[in-house]
Amino acid sequence: MRIDIITVMPELLESPLNHSMMKRAQEKGLLEIKLHHLRNFAVNKYGQVDDMQYGGGAGMVIMCEPLSKAIESLKSERTYQEIIYLTPDGKTFNQQTANRLSLHENIMMICGHYKGIDQRIRDLYVTLEISIGDYVLSGGELAAAVLVDSIGRLIPGVLNDETSALTDSHQDGLLAPPVYTRPAEFKGLSVPDILLSGHFAKIEEWRHEQAVKRTQERRPDMSN
Repeated sequence: MRIDIITVMPELLESPLNHSMMKRAQEKGLLEIKLHHLRNFAVNKYGQVDDMQYGGGAGMVIMCEPLSKAIESLKSERTYQEIIYLTPDGKTFNQQTANRLSLHENIMMICGHYKGIDQRIRDLYVTLEISIGDYVLSGGELAAAVLVDSIGRLIPGVLNDETSALTDSHQDGLLAPPVYTRPAEFKGLSVPDILLSGHFAKIEEWRHEQAVKRTQERRPDMSN
């Protein structure tokens, strides 16, 4: 999979995308992430990519011309299954969307900044608008990092244990059950006996029951 990210702040993405699991995914050749500095497509020699809003109001808007040039340049090299704009008014990101996106070969992401991007870019190019929650960030870079991590870990071969992603919270519409490791007793609290029994069928039954219980208690909206 290849993910191209257009941004005015590529340095915000360099660290989260070049460490831990995402670093290993790229080293294995399973995931290719390319950052594209929007100022390379600026409208003048001063690197301008934003301007004041028509109609007045606080905050600058990323202009059509530089974004269009960046998008067209990338599209001339490959076909993208999705061109994603990270925005607070997009569809809320969830595990099902991550699963679907992980099956694609090429994805482009556009990171908004300031007051966002000119609406005409959204109308002309964007195929999917995504929000990672009902709050506002300084820009779309951190949201893009969240998407890349969530999608990238689902690519076969990225995780050491292929089954790990399948048992994550939200994969089956439930939160994950509680987990334990050594020691068997800690500050008066013991690991449930069933987990020490070696009876794997009953352990799986217990885990499912705990997942249902936790989901009902913490996310009743998921149980509807």
